[in-house]
Amino acid sequence: MEIVHIDSWEQFVTATSACDGWAFRGLPDADWQLFSSLSRYLHSFVPDRASWRQREERALRIFRRKAHIYLADPNVLVDDIRCLALMQHHGAPTRMLDFTKSPFVAAFFALNNTNRSAAVFALDTPTLWRAAPRHAPGLRREAIDPRVAGNFERYFAPNDQDILWVGEPEAMDRRLVAQSGTFVVPGVLDKPLDAIIGKYGAGPALMRKFVLPPSLRADAMLALYRMNITHATLFPDLDGLARSIGYELEITWPGHRAGGPG
Repeated sequence: MEIVHIDSWEQFVTATSACDGWAFRGLPDADWQLFSSLSRYLHSFVPDRASWRQREERALRIFRRKAHIYLADPNVLVDDIRCLALMQHHGAPTRMLDFTKSPFVAAFFALNNTNRSAAVFALDTPTLWRAAPRHAPGLRREAIDPRVAGNFERYFAPNDQDILWVGEPEAMDRRLVAQSGTFVVPGVLDKPLDAIIGKYGAGPALMRKFVLPPSLRADAMLALYRMNITHATLFPDLDGLARSIGYELEITWPGHRAGGPG
């Protein structure tokens, strides 16, 4: 993984423009590793790694058994990736990692709620779509596609393949569309994403980590606000609107006094 230290918002814009077609993920702490929410949960609370497969299977089974009560179309639960995406959308720990095709959306998630050095990870998805892990050259993206019936159980659920798949469900929800979102699905739960990517072919780094210092946050957040990248637009519902109000507390318009009209 290539690490790039960024000094200004302008430098970030220039640096990420060279990552055409890549996928991005922002983290509010540059020291955090790229683990899925399920991996973080299991690492924190379930030391018995031998049981992780069974625990993930049980979580999926419980969700499928009960979620239909709240759904207009319960058929979404049959498709593994659509079911996982629905779980992810509503806050359940899953093995999927949210990425976005926009470096600016990733920067928003990295910087919005932190005063530490943050990070935006960039994943060379065009190369990964054609690549395969060195130990299993036949496991290219189309071969392991978890949208194909049986493939999630075959390649991902066993939790023993150093592979990853990048893509979206066949049907995307409003939030995924608003965020230009995509998912990364790893084949193992006990390794960070960069360790899995290290199993793929040699050559230029397939991942870059842009480290963003606290000093650029003010310029970056104002630029993102002007680009209409806010919680209200990324989460197109009342919850997103309410969460967007936080940044309004930071904005001061010329000619407006504190306590004056917005």
